[in-house]
Amino acid sequence: QLQENQDEIENMMNAIFKGVFVHRYRDAIAEIRAICIEEIGIWMKMYSDAFLNDSYLKYVGWTMHDKQGEVRLKCLTALQGLYYNKELNSKLELFTSRFKDRIVSMTLDKEYDVAVQAIKLLTLVLQSSEEVLTAEDCENVYHLVYSAHRPVAVAAGEFLYKKLFSRRDAEDDGIMKRRGRQSPNANLVKTLVFFFLESELHEHAAYLVDSMWDCATDLLKDWECMNSLLLEEPLNGEEPLTDRQESALIEIMLCTIRQAAECHPPVGRGTGKRVGS
Repeated sequence: QLQENQDEIENMMNAIFKGVFVHRYRDAIAEIRAICIEEIGIWMKMYSDAFLNDSYLKYVGWTMHDKQGEVRLKCLTALQGLYYNKELNSKLELFTSRFKDRIVSMTLDKEYDVAVQAIKLLTLVLQSSEEVLTAEDCENVYHLVYSAHRPVAVAAGEFLYKKLFSRRDAEDDGIMKRRGRQSPNANLVKTLVFFFLESELHEHAAYLVDSMWDCATDLLKDWECMNSLLLEEPLNGEEPLTDRQESALIEIMLCTIRQAAECHPPVGRGTGKRVGS
């Protein structure tokens, strides 16, 4: 009897889906399309056994191409709710491989709110599986740390931090108390210098620091470590910094001190919202 009841309910749900959703997710009115996507996101999260499969997910994938930003935004927030739950990751693999390129391209969306949520979604994808995103996919997000729009840059800074800076080896726990050149931050500071030099936007250190300020404050404020990298002799087997790398480190250090002292983003970077005089 229970099985019969469940079958009956699923048939009703299916009838509602085919009778209402399939027609309305392409409605002429953007608000209705947005409601449809928001709701199917909730269905997939609440009843993943029935709804979290590619015959339903494809509607969200297709709607990511919608003309209206508010509808594209709902697609991304619906997907974030699914990727956030690690238990659902295996059911999302096919969808990820099929629509990943579209999500990456949305990081350059003309609507900043959409771009921010696309980067946040990719950060969740990154956490669910390291292998999914190619080096090229990651590069496309990395360079957004230099964006003039602060929310986009901060989201990209968090993505960059999760990808390049948040790995910590088990043995690091034993050297957490070490300071200066021997601290775990030493390698991370070097990684930051290498990234900055590779990106070849040498006059924009302040932008890079501001982008990572919220997620990597402890690293960016470890001036003792930066000083010792500049002043102390390299440890055994350690490559010394080149003159170019030292100059870059000094520039980054200067920007972190200014950011800590002044507490505001660099000139030319804003939230994109108009502020009354």
